[in-house]
Amino acid sequence: MTAPLEAAEPAAAQAAGPGDERSTRRGTVRYALSKAGGALFSIAMVIVGTFFLFRMLPGDPVRSLAQGRNMTPAQLDLERSRLGLDKPLIEQFFQFVGDTLRLDLGMSYEYKRPVLDLIGERLGPTLLLAGTGLVIAVSLGIWQGTRAGWRSGSTFDRFSTGTSLLLWSVPTFWLGLLLMMVFGVGIGPIPGIFPFRGIESVDAPDGFAYVLDVASHMVLPCLTLVAVVYAQYLLVMRSSLLEEVSQDYVTVARAKGLRDDDVRRRHAVPNALLPTVTLVFMRVGFVVGGAVTVETIYTWPGLGQLFYEAISVPDFTLMQGTFLLITVAVIVMNTLADVVYHMLDPRVRSA
Repeated sequence: MTAPLEAAEPAAAQAAGPGDERSTRRGTVRYALSKAGGALFSIAMVIVGTFFLFRMLPGDPVRSLAQGRNMTPAQLDLERSRLGLDKPLIEQFFQFVGDTLRLDLGMSYEYKRPVLDLIGERLGPTLLLAGTGLVIAVSLGIWQGTRAGWRSGSTFDRFSTGTSLLLWSVPTFWLGLLLMMVFGVGIGPIPGIFPFRGIESVDAPDGFAYVLDVASHMVLPCLTLVAVVYAQYLLVMRSSLLEEVSQDYVTVARAKGLRDDDVRRRHAVPNALLPTVTLVFMRVGFVVGGAVTVETIYTWPGLGQLFYEAISVPDFTLMQGTFLLITVAVIVMNTLADVVYHMLDPRVRSA
């Protein structure tokens, strides 16, 4: 017996002709366009909120930049004029919106460089770290969630669920510092095993040895990322599979004499994966932003660390640019998740 994704199609739809197929495609297109319209509205609100949000933060960027330099009030006013901070707030806002629509995120106060150039330099390390962590977390979560859900109440189910919930509840910064102390700095006479600062050694070698050097620097930050997020995939997959196990098509498949592994792999798991696919798409958006806490703890030169440095100044243009990129990525991936889920699950289309 086939999985319920097929069974969920109404009988009329199964015998549908070309006209009904075109109607279904038009419905999917309309759904995608409506979601795209909602995403554009959200992005517009983000642009507006981004400008005013960071200007509510305490601190004067001009005085922060002048630290250590004996500048007179006249020189501070001149610097403020150079940065455009002496203009009325509404004028600054319209200039920010216009520049953003032209994909011009401005110049960084701190680095004296275009924000887009800084983001481009930091994007690679973030994608490497957060992308690797996402792949490992998804694979581990789906594997454990499948086994736990299929054998609900077993020792493996209790152990894996309890462990994942425990790690999920631990503050990221605390776990990162703990791993750094144990495996990076070392305890007493026991030396640390892995490097915990930056992405490469000062005297980094070339070739394959350089790849190993970067990989060794990734171990602790990647382990921190995976430990605090894989529980989401495990719990969603476990919950979805528990619902599928009680469905009639699973009972019929077992009654036909199919092996238990075949019932799980060919029938239950494909249907239980749908909510997990949606969650993965949503998390992909956060990959662009990386993890501010993890990158800050391990001084990983990614977008998270860049955002933290921008807040410390404060550097309005750099904060705006990095925050805007992160939020737009999340909105876009959430929209894609809705559209893909609508395409994969006929039960959603018929609702």
